Amino acid sequence: MTTSTAADLGRGSNNPTVGEFGGFRGRLIRGDDADYDTARAVWNGAIDRRPRLIARCVGTADVVAAVRFAREHDLEIAIRGGGHNVAGTAVCDDGIVIDLSAMRGVRVDPAVRSAWVQAGALWGDVDHETQAHGLATTGGIVSHTGVAGLALGGGLGWLMRKHGLTIDNLLAVDVVTAQGERLRASEREHPDLFWALRGGGGNFGVVTSFEFRLHPVGPTVLAGPILWDASDAREVLRVYRDFVRDAPDELGTVVRFGTAPPLSSIPESLHWRPVLIVGTCYAGSIENGEKLLRPLRASRTPLLDLVGPSPYVGFQSALDSTVPHGWNYYWKSTYLPELRNDLIDVIAGHAFLSSSPHSYVAMFHLKGAVSRVAAGETAFGNRQASHAMTIDAVWRPGEDIGERDIAWTRELFTALGPYREGVYVNFLGGDEDPGRVREAYGDAIYERLVGVKSTYDPDNVFHHNQNIRPRRMPS
Repeated sequence: MTTSTAADLGRGSNNPTVGEFGGFRGRLIRGDDADYDTARAVWNGAIDRRPRLIARCVGTADVVAAVRFAREHDLEIAIRGGGHNVAGTAVCDDGIVIDLSAMRGVRVDPAVRSAWVQAGALWGDVDHETQAHGLATTGGIVSHTGVAGLALGGGLGWLMRKHGLTIDNLLAVDVVTAQGERLRASEREHPDLFWALRGGGGNFGVVTSFEFRLHPVGPTVLAGPILWDASDAREVLRVYRDFVRDAPDELGTVVRFGTAPPLSSIPESLHWRPVLIVGTCYAGSIENGEKLLRPLRASRTPLLDLVGPSPYVGFQSALDSTVPHGWNYYWKSTYLPELRNDLIDVIAGHAFLSSSPHSYVAMFHLKGAVSRVAAGETAFGNRQASHAMTIDAVWRPGEDIGERDIAWTRELFTALGPYREGVYVNFLGGDEDPGRVREAYGDAIYERLVGVKSTYDPDNVFHHNQNIRPRRMPS
């Protein structure tokens, strides 16, 4: 057996071992391994970082060993779950990536309606297991999104207006601290840490598993998109605003501005045509959903109406091919109030000006159960916002339109300035002003998060994230 030291980590071998890891059962991947480039790649192809070591863990004991090793050798730490965050925080340069992607177990207890989920799982893994029992919890709208990153930042999804954010359904977590300790956090155990993990991101430790509350959903729901020509955007948005103002909690909607993607469900004649899309998912009876959606579906003569009974699992993965791994992504994001006419004019006037046919704007309708959780009950700010908007520049590798569409995202973001109401932390990119992290929470929640950070990670070991700095940093 070959034993390597920290100085040797950049050289490696085909089957590297590190004696200091002591009992590590996963796989250590280094720069000269054949699959190193694949292992360091994340969803956002614009991220190109070269860690010194990737520790692919198979259990919590491996995570403990990796944290302790990194601290002993003063290595930068990045934590990878699904690797889907647009800022690319799952991978670092010249440090260690604690890679949880092999830890994808999901166990469902239908009797008590709960699910235990390992931190490397994707939302498609969770939906597959929970829907076998006609159950679900609020997850993302793309099935290859990682559970851990989405959940720790809050968790927007189709079911949030009915069942709350992902964090509102979190019962407990297992976490490895910066000291390499294993803790369980819940309302009864380390409640301060549990509070912070529900919205505070990866600042406080490496979460290795989650326990979620489940709800009866599906397995068939009324769901699907409605498409209008971009020229109808202003009028459709006014109708949409009035429609969702009093919509029941069962209805989740996401508005998308861009071109019609080349999906098999969309006629080829509409592919790449500039359109406004209202995606819908009704978490109730099909009959009630049909009645509710009738006025929206009849407005301004849609180009295409694909709303109908759909397997919830299939609907959750319907957008996967439109945001594939390895393309380049750049985001600017904000919360917005109810859509006044002047705000609608700003959005409609900018949203279709991108150069890339893959770029888009997405707007998630909030309210409902999201807004009924008291401010400060979890570490999630801005619960009273009406919408969360993300402006997404998307271009394929080798295309030279990235800079133009990055400029487009910034121009629309600037135009939205008078209407901005904070930001969803999971939508923050990699080049944000540090003050935007505070903006994501508001002053009161942010200061409380600083207190928890100072208790559990006073040295800011876990800082490769949307960072919350402890009160007293080491000199």
